[in-house]
Amino acid sequence: MTDHTANVAALIGSRICHDLISPVGAVTNGLELLAMSGVGDSPELSLVNSSAADASARIRLFRLAFGTASDGQSTSCDELQRVLADHYADGRINLRFHPTEDPSRKIAKAVVLAVLCVEQSLPVGGVIDISADGDSWNITGTSERIRERAPLWAGLQGDAPLDDLAPADVQFLLLRVLLESLDRRGAVASTTEKVSLTF
Repeated sequence: MTDHTANVAALIGSRICHDLISPVGAVTNGLELLAMSGVGDSPELSLVNSSAADASARIRLFRLAFGTASDGQSTSCDELQRVLADHYADGRINLRFHPTEDPSRKIAKAVVLAVLCVEQSLPVGGVIDISADGDSWNITGTSERIRERAPLWAGLQGDAPLDDLAPADVQFLLLRVLLESLDRRGAVASTTEKVSLTF
């Protein structure tokens, strides 16, 4: 993937998220107005409300992961933690966020992509710890069962090609390209109960 292709992909991601966030927000606002007007709570309304909240959380996470990130932009730790926490609010993944220093927008993008990569190794759920030591970031997933993703991890580290990816695995290629643009390299360590990605 060339830098130009990556930039085009990011622009497309930003455009899609931008165009979707308004109608999803309108649905959420409409549900709030229904609740204020005295419409009784019902299983149907709860389902729509939950689905709208989930869609909004996904769009915000996807905008950060797959959208544009320019030099000089930053993202607050609070925003990064909130976006991730909202996305994993269903409880299947327990997120632990430790950093306190605000990262650049590109590093925040890398963190979200890395979390999405690690999540792929936790098919039955688990815990994802996000920590930073100076300029180095670590995303570690622990679970009672780790899904083997050796070819993808090798591709992310630059030790193998990332060809014929499934749509669910595109974050591995995008993270590799992003890290290369930042003069970084992902390092992965994996056991039967833990997978750790450092960059």
